[in-house]
Amino acid sequence: MTLIAGVDSSTQSCKVLIRDLESGVVVREGRAAHPEGTSVDPTAWWNALLAAIAAAGGLDDVAAVSIGGQQHGMVVLDADGRIIRDALLWNDTRSADAARDLIAEFGADALADRTGSVPVASFTATKLRWLRDAEPANAARVAAVALPHDWLTWRLLGYGPATESPLGADLSALTTDRSDASGTSYWSPASGEYDREVLIAALGHDAVLPRVLGPSERAGETVVHHGVPAGIVVGPGAGDNAGAALGLGAVPGDVVVSIGTSGTVFAVTEQPVRDVTGTVAGFADASGAFLPLVATLNAARVLDSIARVLGVGHEELGRLALAAQPGAGGVVLLPYFEGERTPNLPNATASLTGLTLASTTREDLARAAIEGLLCGLADGFDAIRAHGVEARRILLVGGAAQNEAVSSIAAQVFGAPVVVPQPGEYVAAGAAVQAAWALTGERPEWPLTLVSEHAADVRPVIREQYAARAAALPQ
Repeated sequence: MTLIAGVDSSTQSCKVLIRDLESGVVVREGRAAHPEGTSVDPTAWWNALLAAIAAAGGLDDVAAVSIGGQQHGMVVLDADGRIIRDALLWNDTRSADAARDLIAEFGADALADRTGSVPVASFTATKLRWLRDAEPANAARVAAVALPHDWLTWRLLGYGPATESPLGADLSALTTDRSDASGTSYWSPASGEYDREVLIAALGHDAVLPRVLGPSERAGETVVHHGVPAGIVVGPGAGDNAGAALGLGAVPGDVVVSIGTSGTVFAVTEQPVRDVTGTVAGFADASGAFLPLVATLNAARVLDSIARVLGVGHEELGRLALAAQPGAGGVVLLPYFEGERTPNLPNATASLTGLTLASTTREDLARAAIEGLLCGLADGFDAIRAHGVEARRILLVGGAAQNEAVSSIAAQVFGAPVVVPQPGEYVAAGAAVQAAWALTGERPEWPLTLVSEHAADVRPVIREQYAARAAALPQ
């Protein structure tokens, strides 16, 4: 049996899956926690990776490995390969003003043309601009800029500060992939090239950037260090959403809707998407195609909040919702509990409207919560489809997707067939696909197990009354 490993170094933790190359079956796995916060010492990720590998039984019998990781995080290194400061993560918003400054200097249209996206606070370029303005001494020391998965790949291969690694601080050995590079705001998915002018405007000077690998290209092979054996093929790695798309086997015509703490809607497309409004990020994927993506701030916690008010768990919330009619008797929840990114309403709050003596029931409130959550994601779905993206089916993932009410109502809201895959670590699964691809030169075709399927069942009243309430909000 040939074994390969996929890693998901997420915001919260590091997960390692060891899979059988031929079948894709998970043989063993391990995990380790990451520290909390929006600014983290990358050394904690490296220690967690080593711990998760050990918990998964080690890599002695593994032929190839690849690392998926949280997008956008800023890892800055000096000329000796040392970390200059804690990495700012995707969810660190101190760079919001820096994003506006870059847009003012270049123009939203120009940045969308040059880099595929209009930058927001999560993107790496904006964090570099913040570093330049807030910590100029640290910015001046930056010799190389990497993303979390880039840096971990480099360390796994045996590179790093000379006192900590056998291969030393060879910054030219840093690598990345198209998907993660496309979230920096200084790499173009359309041209496949770095935009050094944007990088210099952000950081204040040029720096070493990771070499961008193709989907099946090898970053290298490991040497013996820190319990890592020699000779393991290391794949290119990927950003988290692109890793999930690869793990799900998503192809053009598939739209992935992920319901987590935040929500994401993304699709695999054969052509890049350019959106000057900034609603859709024109990312690349991990297969050589493209991954237009929309993010929402409010997702699973919408259900948490209403379940708490009703004094029920999620299963009972779903049962109540299915006992109500589509449209929840006119009750509409606009779920902007923490403001919203799509649409761009950072100061908005949630609102519950349409209550009458007849509609103020537990059933209608539960249904309104699920409809409101899904309508918020459907706004993102519409933004992607507005760019000509075909949607033959919706892949609904995340913990809330396992609720029968959520998945069945999704088919009424999105107006497309909805399938719910078996719960799994799909970012790590996608990284394992990369590892297999780098090892053999062929993308594996492992089966995807579905737990439910729902035919399109459009109920216009849901979206219509939601849109009417949203249009009445002050902009």
